[in-house]
Amino acid sequence: MTEIKGKLAIVTGAASGIGRGTALELARRGARLAISDLDRAGLAETAKRIEAIGAPVTTYLLDVADRDAVYAFAQEIETTHGGADIVVNNAGVAQIARVDELTYEDFEWVMNIDFWGMVYGTKAFLPQMQAKGAGHIVNVSSVFGIISVPTQAAYNSAKFAIRGFTEALRHEMKGTQIKVSCVHPGGIKTNIVRNARFLQSTQATAREDAASGFDKLAMTTPEKAGRVIVNGIAKNKPRILIGIDAKIIDWMQRLMPVSYGRIMFRGEGSPLTGQADTGETAQ
Repeated sequence: MTEIKGKLAIVTGAASGIGRGTALELARRGARLAISDLDRAGLAETAKRIEAIGAPVTTYLLDVADRDAVYAFAQEIETTHGGADIVVNNAGVAQIARVDELTYEDFEWVMNIDFWGMVYGTKAFLPQMQAKGAGHIVNVSSVFGIISVPTQAAYNSAKFAIRGFTEALRHEMKGTQIKVSCVHPGGIKTNIVRNARFLQSTQATAREDAASGFDKLAMTTPEKAGRVIVNGIAKNKPRILIGIDAKIIDWMQRLMPVSYGRIMFRGEGSPLTGQADTGETAQ
């Protein structure tokens, strides 16, 4: 079991969605919080809610794609708080585009935040846990780190990479008191589609249409996602699936590792957007 009460927990991307839900649940379990995001207003709101619970919290404006900034953040945590006990690398973005339309700039934007941000957060805080002799690293992948879907090549790439990195780290930490978990959320009611990049050619209504379609498919609230993640941390679960949809997708991939797409994408639609894969739904 991972002790949560009194421990210092770091949560990136905590201004909304899964990050906020996880931070609030950690606060309810008695953790001290250090939360980060680039959304100043959203971060302040999360901190306000944590304070209402009665938990200590500090906030940091942080771009997880900036390696120097992440390491400076980790140094500040060590100097001010004595080092991290739990780190939740959650910050992430999405890019909606077909491979033949996906620009290298947008691909790098997703990878720098979703994948490299997770790598920086892990490597910056891991030495603090090794010095303490214990800790828990939680990296948020996706069901799109289990299956691949149309219009999500960049996002899939990042989330599969997070899964591979995290599983390797878990094997390396075997025999130590540093625990490692990989999170695979299904459809969570967050702003990821509204904040995604779409193709320049897309009409202004496409973003809201995509977000509306995603909202209809999303089955789990961020608050419930936070509870599932923190329960997984407490129980040292190496793999945390969130939502019945995630469990079904995981089962389907195991049963039909090649042909799952025949069932899921009959109309060539993207589960993230709820729209047809027409090439008119990106950046």
